[in-house]
Amino acid sequence: MRAGDEPDLVRVSLAADTVFADAGVELPPDDPRALLAHADRVLVAVDSDGRPCGLAATVVVDGHPHLEQIAVDPGHGRRGVGSALLAAVCAEAAAPGHTRITLTTFRDLPWNGPWYTARGFAPLPRAAWGPELARLWEAEAPIRVLPRIVMAREPG
Repeated sequence: MRAGDEPDLVRVSLAADTVFADAGVELPPDDPRALLAHADRVLVAVDSDGRPCGLAATVVVDGHPHLEQIAVDPGHGRRGVGSALLAAVCAEAAAPGHTRITLTTFRDLPWNGPWYTARGFAPLPRAAWGPELARLWEAEAPIRVLPRIVMAREPG
């Protein structure tokens, strides 16, 4: 994340949330600034003018990279921006020798669970969760307006 990107990344995150509302999914309000402050790493995709149009925020959970959010401005959607961000996150996760990357997502929304499945993620059984991932799952209870799932894949 570059200095000065925060306002554009907040805009991208809020714009990306409109896709849920357009699908009739009512999410509780969130604060993109809190996400950006909490993230260990934020990768940014920029458009041809150099303005942020997507982001991927990660944290470390139980010693593994955990994808907190991928957000793409809908005006740049369906052009591979999200896939490129995910590929970059997974490549970075492989460098330090991590054995998996995790995420939580809506199980059935096409741009969530099925999208991650098509990119190599699979459901992670509860028995394989560490204590931090279990606490994260519980903390996300307010956004379980639809069935959610924990997923993982090998990085790289």
